[in-house]
Amino acid sequence: MLRRVSRRSNRGVNSSISSALAIAIGLWLASGSSAWAQSAAPPGEAGSPYQNMPAIAPPGVRVDRYLPLPHSAAVPSVDPAKGYRLQQLGKGLYMVTDNAYQSMFMLYDKGVVVIDAPPSYAAHLKQAIAEVTNRPITYLIYSHAHIDHIGGAAELGGHPIIIAQEETKRLLVRAHDPKRPVPTITFKDRYTLKVGSQVLELSYHGGAHEPGNIFIWAPAQKVLMVVDMVFPGWMMWSGFADAQDVPGYFQEVAEIDKIPFKTLVAGHVDRVGTHADVREQLEFMNDIKSATRKALQITPVGVGMTAADKANNPWAVADNYIDRVVVKCVNAVTPKWQSRLAAYDVFVWDQCFAMQQSLRID
Repeated sequence: MLRRVSRRSNRGVNSSISSALAIAIGLWLASGSSAWAQSAAPPGEAGSPYQNMPAIAPPGVRVDRYLPLPHSAAVPSVDPAKGYRLQQLGKGLYMVTDNAYQSMFMLYDKGVVVIDAPPSYAAHLKQAIAEVTNRPITYLIYSHAHIDHIGGAAELGGHPIIIAQEETKRLLVRAHDPKRPVPTITFKDRYTLKVGSQVLELSYHGGAHEPGNIFIWAPAQKVLMVVDMVFPGWMMWSGFADAQDVPGYFQEVAEIDKIPFKTLVAGHVDRVGTHADVREQLEFMNDIKSATRKALQITPVGVGMTAADKANNPWAVADNYIDRVVVKCVNAVTPKWQSRLAAYDVFVWDQCFAMQQSLRID
């Protein structure tokens, strides 16, 4: 299946995929045009392709180059000597980013509240804080349990009070990971942290991305931090950002747009977000949903399969059908979106696969 084979960013071509479940895709030419092998192949090897394969390279095809990023020149750069960029978001509130991950910290009269500690730059977080204050880190808030956002927590040192939703604590107790200390304080639905004159309101809206993933609202600064849900200006990470609940993911992104923020810190990529970014992502998500629903309705079952496989191999029948649904989805959304979302070509196949899976079984 096209979704089972990892993409490679190396230059070059790959004329076949050896997986027994891989889509038959043939050659991807370095010039940017495509030609598909039509010769017969032994079972389990790549043969003739599905019809109307899109120009966006499927998983498993090593591409000569990715689509250009539509906004790359507009993003502030990261000083390589530091490894991070610091951006003030309002009174005493700052974002730290390496232009791939994002975290925040908030100053108050006696200390600092840190929100997330991505391991990619956790060693520099104290340095970033030291640029604006010498106060100690007294609180650490976890957005959720995933190691790529809080796996640098132990590197902060000291003994901060750690706050998280109760599902995050459950997952961290199970993980037993010394890099992600278990929270000190947990809550179910809402928690307000008041420190000096600063306020952070934490709320739980469901486990769309992962159980325990929370909204972090700074009302005075009108800054909202929600991680792994919206990707301002970018294609979402694979499979609606690895959403555990795709219908819930759609609902939570819509909820984000209802909050009267001025600035969105989304946990990923190279800039803060706006309501326009949230609405653009919702529009893309709904286009994916519409294209996939139509493809599920009009795609016939078993096209191009041998009579024996159709009669005896239900997994192969499903695989054949799903792959052709995904091809239709990618073809439908590509003309509108490939030049609007950065890295569109990297994960569009994964979004279409996740959408058909959700529409069929959720």
